[in-house]
Amino acid sequence: MKSILFNATGDEGFSRRLDSVLDITRAFDAHLTLLHAIPYEAAGAVDPYGAAFAAMVPVWREQAAALKETTQKDMANEGVAWDWVDAAGPTALALLHASSLNDLVVVGAQEPRTNAKGASFTAGELAVTADCPVLVLPANCQRFEVGAPVLVAWDGSAEASHALKASVPFLRQASHVYLATAKEKSRKGRAGSLPDLPPVAGADYLSRHGIACEMVEIGEDEDGVDAALRKAAEARKVGLIVMGAYGRTRLAERIFGGTTRAMLGDVTVPLLLTH
Repeated sequence: MKSILFNATGDEGFSRRLDSVLDITRAFDAHLTLLHAIPYEAAGAVDPYGAAFAAMVPVWREQAAALKETTQKDMANEGVAWDWVDAAGPTALALLHASSLNDLVVVGAQEPRTNAKGASFTAGELAVTADCPVLVLPANCQRFEVGAPVLVAWDGSAEASHALKASVPFLRQASHVYLATAKEKSRKGRAGSLPDLPPVAGADYLSRHGIACEMVEIGEDEDGVDAALRKAAEARKVGLIVMGAYGRTRLAERIFGGTTRAMLGDVTVPLLLTH
C-alpha cells in the first residue's frame, strides 16, 4: 500500500482524520494525496437556483485556499511524502476519478458540508465504484492504531472475498484477526444459487499470506447484523472492521445492501469497504 488518497475537507473533524491518515501513511511508508473538491462549480448552467450556488463558489474557493495554506503548515513537519490536489465538482466523482492510481481512499463517515446524519453518500458511492478499498473513519476518530485487532465480516460472498483480499496489508500488521460469521434470520435477496464459501476458505487464503486468524460466529441480534458486528468489534477491542459492500451506485436511491447501509449510518470503528 504505497498510494493513499484522502478527502480533505474543512469541517471540524478534519484535523483528527488527518492524524489518523498520517498514522497509516507512516506505517506503510506511503505517499499521501490530499484532494479537496469544490462542488457545484457549473451549477449555474443547469440549476434554477444556480445564482445562489454561483455566489457561494468564491466563498468555497477562499475556504479551500485557507485550508490548503493551513494544511501545508501542518504537514511541513510530518515527515511524509504528500501532495495537494484541487478539484471541481461532486466530491465522490473527484475521488472516484483519482482512485484509479491509488491503493486506498480515506473519507469521513459524515458529509462535511451538510453534517447530515445517516449513511454518507460519498462513502457509499465510493464503496461500490472505486478501484481500490475505501476506509471510512468515524466522526470522533482520534488516531488509527495499525497494529490493533481487526474483525473481518465474512459470509463467503464475492464481496466479502474482495474485501478480505484488499485488507491483507492491514491484516499483516494486526495483532489479532477475527474472521467473523454473523447469523441472520433471513438471507432473502441474495443473488445466485451456489453456496457461499465457508469461513475455512477465507482462513486458508489468509494462511497462504502468513496471517493467522480466529474464526468466530456472532449470534443473532434483535437490532440486526450491523448491531451484532458492532458489539462483536467492541467486545474484542478491534481497531478496524472489514466488510464487503453490497449494492450498486446511488446510495440516495436506497438500493444499497441493508447491512452495508446500516454500518455506514453509524460508524463507530474505522470501516474498510470493498465491492
